[in-house]
Amino acid sequence: MTPQINTPPIYWSLFNHHSWNFYIAATDKGLSYVGSQNKPFEELAVWAEKRFPGSPLVEDGEKLKPYAAELIEYFEGKRTNFTVPNDLHGTEFQVAVWNALCEIPFGQTKSYSDIANKINKPAAVRAVGAAIGANPLLITVPCHRVVGKNGSLTGYRGGLEMKTQLLDLEIVPSE
Repeated sequence: MTPQINTPPIYWSLFNHHSWNFYIAATDKGLSYVGSQNKPFEELAVWAEKRFPGSPLVEDGEKLKPYAAELIEYFEGKRTNFTVPNDLHGTEFQVAVWNALCEIPFGQTKSYSDIANKINKPAAVRAVGAAIGANPLLITVPCHRVVGKNGSLTGYRGGLEMKTQLLDLEIVPSE
């Protein structure tokens, strides 16, 4: 008989606030997934199996409340950065890119080459794009703030419509 390996659960909930509708998930260490707008549960399930093979998915809205609360504050214009802990799983390069994304101020954008320069890998612009595309924490790790060098909107896991909505949400009114 093969011993069972105890794999920690991934807690998930459907986040639904006004027109925003996506799945979020966390481990006991922190938020680990924010899904794409209006995508099915399968998006979360595929991600979980890839990043946490064998971990059970457990629906637990109560456990996700602190994360949902900060997302609601963001959508209501009451929060410009997130303070809940993250549990990011990726390569060393991906994590460096994701950490650089967290340094882009609310309401501002940076280019892919800006991020490559920030992590001291100026020739790695395409790899930076790939790492951004693999970001599991849409919104809270603000990959929507990365645009093409000419300011054009480029790919986004959640779709360009979601990216546009997030950037519009962050437009700071002039005094």
